[in-house]
Amino acid sequence: MTLVAGIDSSTQSCKVVIREAPSGRLVRSGSAPHPAGTEVDPEHWWVALQRAVTEAGGLDDVEAVSVAGQQHGLVCLDARGAVIRPALLWNDTRSAGAAADLVVELGEGDPAQGAERWAEAVGTVPVASLTVAKLRWLVDHEPELAERVAAVALPHDWLTWRLSGAPTLETLGTDRSDASGTGYFSPATGEYRRDLLALALRRDRSAVGSIVLPCVLAPGNRAGTGDRATGLGHVVLGPGCGDNAGAALGLGLRPGDTSISLGTSGVVAAVSATPTSDPSGLVAGFADATGQFLPLACTLNAARVLDAAARVLAVDHDELSELALTADAGAGGLVHVPYLEGERTPNLPTATGSLSGMTLGSMTRENLARASVEGLLCLMADGMEAVRRQGVSVDRVTLVGGAARSRAVREVAPSILGVPVDVPPPGEYVADGAARQAAWVLSGAAEPPAWHLGEVATYDAAPVPAVLERYREAARQVAEAQPH
Repeated sequence: MTLVAGIDSSTQSCKVVIREAPSGRLVRSGSAPHPAGTEVDPEHWWVALQRAVTEAGGLDDVEAVSVAGQQHGLVCLDARGAVIRPALLWNDTRSAGAAADLVVELGEGDPAQGAERWAEAVGTVPVASLTVAKLRWLVDHEPELAERVAAVALPHDWLTWRLSGAPTLETLGTDRSDASGTGYFSPATGEYRRDLLALALRRDRSAVGSIVLPCVLAPGNRAGTGDRATGLGHVVLGPGCGDNAGAALGLGLRPGDTSISLGTSGVVAAVSATPTSDPSGLVAGFADATGQFLPLACTLNAARVLDAAARVLAVDHDELSELALTADAGAGGLVHVPYLEGERTPNLPTATGSLSGMTLGSMTRENLARASVEGLLCLMADGMEAVRRQGVSVDRVTLVGGAARSRAVREVAPSILGVPVDVPPPGEYVADGAARQAAWVLSGAAEPPAWHLGEVATYDAAPVPAVLERYREAARQVAEAQPH
């Protein structure tokens, strides 16, 4: 029996799944938590990975491993390969001003022109979450550390490198999907844009030539082997991928398929055969893990919207769901705009949420629960509409993530999104995608193996456009209230 392992190093935890390579059958799994916060010492990820592997029964009988990781996180290494400072994670919004500065600078003072140039160059306009913005923040706020940067890696790059024994900086590797989230790699051309790296670091192009960027490996290519010193010399390493591309691979999405993932963040991702370029900045023109493209809209707020509502109402998630389904569509006019930690789509990093339409009649526990579910889904509907504006067809979606376990979310989703919703069995689809990639690398085949991971339930309902219209008006008012 040939076994492969997939690792999902997410914001909150490290998960490991071990599956049979030909069929995808789950053999065993393990997990370990990550510390909270928007900056983390990468060593915590390494410790959690080892704990999760141990809980999963080890890798002695595993022949290949791939790592999928949270995107954008800035891991800076010095010339000896040591981590210079805690990694700045995707959800660290202190780099919002840096992102805006980069847009203006590339546009030579004109932000609209700058946005167009960034979109044309790398498919994505910088926002606080992107690695390029975090590099600029580092230069402006910790210049002495920025001067020591010899290599820039992402979380999955660094973990794969550690699994290999981290021999030299030049052996750092990544893949198209994760590289496309940096802001200085073009998924359309497959090349790094060192001119944009130089812009971020406030240096001349010639001065950044010595900075090591991970080699971008082609889909299905080997990244090397595990570290013999730790007993992993027999393990083939896959190139890994960003978490969103891992989920798409785990779900088996192909061009024309769209997923909505409701985890810490909310993600609308559509596999496309052609690259996208959105100067509005709402849609990131990423690559996927198979050689295709992955236009993607990401929100900062998703499952935590329900967490907050459940906390306010002093109920668990099952009870929150029951309350929400007891209320009528539209929550009696109560509208929740859930920008609880700022927002990325739309790009309002300093915004706060709002609750409007409060009357003696609407302010009930049931309506508050319903408004929270509807607000979350309306936020994702706007992300889906942004992807559509890139010429991507969205006729149905696959719904995954922690919040997809909510019966209210599953049943209300088609009425807000306006399309049928497929819900596969709960699973670790990012880790599954990494495992599927590992099996692909091991086989040497032209395509990843076909895995069937369970039956899909389909939800459908008549659209209720009035709910989305009221939400959009409330969201517009929130946006207009933000300082410019």
